[in-house]
Amino acid sequence: MRVLVAGASGAIGTRLVPLLIDRGHEVVGTFRSPGKAEVLRELGAEPRPLDLLDARAVRKAVLESEPEAIVHEATALADVRFSRSLDRSFAPTNRLRTEGTDALLAAAREAGVRRLVAQSFASFRYAREGGPVKSEEDPLDPTPLATARETNAAMRHVDQAVTDAGGVALRYGGFYGAANDGLLAPVRKRQFPIVGDGGGVFSFIHLDDAAAATVLALEDDLSGVYNIVDDEPAPVREWLPVLANVLGAKPPRHFPRWLARLVAGEGAVMMGTESRGASNAKAKRALGWTLRYPSWRDGFVAAYTSAKRS
Repeated sequence: MRVLVAGASGAIGTRLVPLLIDRGHEVVGTFRSPGKAEVLRELGAEPRPLDLLDARAVRKAVLESEPEAIVHEATALADVRFSRSLDRSFAPTNRLRTEGTDALLAAAREAGVRRLVAQSFASFRYAREGGPVKSEEDPLDPTPLATARETNAAMRHVDQAVTDAGGVALRYGGFYGAANDGLLAPVRKRQFPIVGDGGGVFSFIHLDDAAAATVLALEDDLSGVYNIVDDEPAPVREWLPVLANVLGAKPPRHFPRWLARLVAGEGAVMMGTESRGASNAKAKRALGWTLRYPSWRDGFVAAYTSAKRS
């Protein structure tokens, strides 16, 4: 197929493009940052500058590229500075997930593009009640924190708009595997504590496994929502000490809830103590997906051993 990948120069895009090309697809990759055209060209894609928030430019790009499929991986998370307010940190990405998604879907309808895959997110979204691991059929959090309402609404928009159009929304877990992963510096500096009992459950996914699942979803022409996470959702008290050890860092600190709330805000408390993980059973069954790194335990070692300080 001829595939338009929006956000092709990002963390997952740069892994997705070579996989698509290796499987015989022709790729048009969009980018915004200067210098990314050559990166995409070296990966084998046809680079195209594009601002997804410019609906007219999106329409022009889709109609001129004549894709048979569109993959939406665009975010604005490179070098983002996270604050106590998730909505403040994610504001540009939220626009890409609402306005950008709508622009791509409108252009796809006009161009007759049926195959649509879009990036969504699994972690911290499911209702904070019941068991620790949730499937796609389980309810999302009906009362997200005030500082994350816009971010949750934007992800809901992606899920709904893309699946209504007959496409697939991939709820990825927390990405890891890049040299500049934002999680590494706080863990090394002991700025990522275990809060309370550390019972908040995270679901991770190595970027290579996420890209592989994305190719399968595109080629199978699926529709609906799928969790793209590894086999081992785990509470913070389990995975954080392992990551610190792999990085050669000191063990994480332990903060009581009240101190974490004071220092980092209610969001940090929720993620560290109440968040639920996600099940990948549906995606593995539907895609025939085999993970290279079924657990973050092996994935962290493979990804970060070379980054360990001497």
